[in-house]
Amino acid sequence: MIQALSTALALLTRLPIPRGAGASPQTQGRSVAMYPVVGLLIGAILWLGAWLLSLLSAPPLLAAAMLVSVWVAITGALHLDGLADSADACLGAHGDRERALEIMKDPRCGPAAVVALVLVLVLKVAALTALLAGDAPHWWLVIPPVLGRGACAALFLCLGYVRRDGLAARAAEYLHRPLTVGVLLFAVPVVCLPAGLPGAVAAAAGLLVLALAVRHMKRQLGGFTGDTAGATVETVEAACLAALALTLAALAAP
Repeated sequence: MIQALSTALALLTRLPIPRGAGASPQTQGRSVAMYPVVGLLIGAILWLGAWLLSLLSAPPLLAAAMLVSVWVAITGALHLDGLADSADACLGAHGDRERALEIMKDPRCGPAAVVALVLVLVLKVAALTALLAGDAPHWWLVIPPVLGRGACAALFLCLGYVRRDGLAARAAEYLHRPLTVGVLLFAVPVVCLPAGLPGAVAAAAGLLVLALAVRHMKRQLGGFTGDTAGATVETVEAACLAALALTLAALAAP
């Protein structure tokens, strides 16, 4: 398990973890189950950051922008890159599977990529601002990273990997399904249920986005790629943050 976690951390973050290039195919397959654990670690860093910023009496908007910046730095913008490529492919492929795969390999960003990146980052900052300005406990920040990476792990269970090579090819081929299902069934309730209704709404929002993403990928690609997995992480995180903020606001309304 330690090797699997190390491999997942090396893939999904830019934390100083030894790269997992030498990991066995079996370890790479088990590493998928560790994705929610990576999300837990990212959430813990955000939680600590929010606590430190509260000690400094940082304004909510500034604190939110700083936390999102830390969030992006931890992942090295890996998932944002996937979101940008997926947005360009969605707009430019016109239903052509091979064209979509070709566009996702192009390092250039088109208008759809820029719009998608701006919208997701603005939504994250706005939702975080609302959470930090309200009565939400800082540990709620653990929920979106866990659900985002849990959704990424769920893609491996729901869809096939469409490329013969790529970062996730070995992991998909040697996926340890029972372990992945078990971790997901444990991790999601553990992080969401203590938050009560807002946590349940966040989980429902994440599940809805995941279902829509799976439906779209199945239609357009017949499976998923590393880019669409990254896009799923980002959109699920943004949806969960928005759901938490909106539910908290509704509960606080007179």
